[in-house]
Amino acid sequence: MAETKPNTAAKASASAQSKGGGNAISYLAPIICIVAGYVVWRFFLGNPDGFTKPDELGGFWPAHKGPIGAWNRMYEGGIIVPLLIGCFFMVVVFSIERFLTIRKATGSASNADFVRKVQFELANKNVDAAIALCDKQKGSVGNVMKAGLKKYKEMISAGEFSTDQKVAAIQKEVEEATALELPMLQKNLVFLSTLTSLGTLVALLGTVLGMIKSFSALGEEGGSGAAAELAVGISEALYNTALGIGTSSVALMMYNVFTTKIDSITYGIDESGFTLTQSFVSQYK
Repeated sequence: MAETKPNTAAKASASAQSKGGGNAISYLAPIICIVAGYVVWRFFLGNPDGFTKPDELGGFWPAHKGPIGAWNRMYEGGIIVPLLIGCFFMVVVFSIERFLTIRKATGSASNADFVRKVQFELANKNVDAAIALCDKQKGSVGNVMKAGLKKYKEMISAGEFSTDQKVAAIQKEVEEATALELPMLQKNLVFLSTLTSLGTLVALLGTVLGMIKSFSALGEEGGSGAAAELAVGISEALYNTALGIGTSSVALMMYNVFTTKIDSITYGIDESGFTLTQSFVSQYK
């Protein structure tokens, strides 16, 4: 048991280094996505060639008039549009990042089949073959099972401990390995859950600003003279609403997909821990 602490410290150190390296996307992605959203809005949607009356002065927010195409009309959604585009880019970036991470954590084969194969090897008291299966499986379940199997093998020859103490040592090793795997699975999901609400709220802000612009123009000019400004204001409101709802919908869908996959992996981890303890109790009383 004295060797457990150094091993745990080494794993914790490796996990901390991995976490530190992986956090770069958490800090950089939102900034890059917002900047990219502005670039798309300013130079693609706001391309002067797409307007009958372009603003020759340019600047941060050119006052182009008379959009020609549908994409150019989206430009009239106002300064909230690049924020919403940036939010959508964030959904895409974090969805890809979570997909790659969770795909790697799932392992090379079905976790249920993997656990059954390990059970078969343990029933035949072939621990080394079970560890070899973990090396082939990889993923979170394979990593946790391998850590538990190493302690399992160590406890077989540890005559100074009772069966209960050996089982407790195996359980502790599985819990420590699980504690290192779960944060990796859940990291950055908070961005998707936040964007589910944030997209709608930012869209609501854009909608309110668009309606304020509409009624302000109607009150100042009145009658038919305000028709153009009223149309622009309503367009601003509706484009913001559509972009926000679309962004929130995609974020919610991806969040639910990933949490479902994580729940499946977590179940496999729990099953692996139960398999190890039950096998040890039945084989080495």
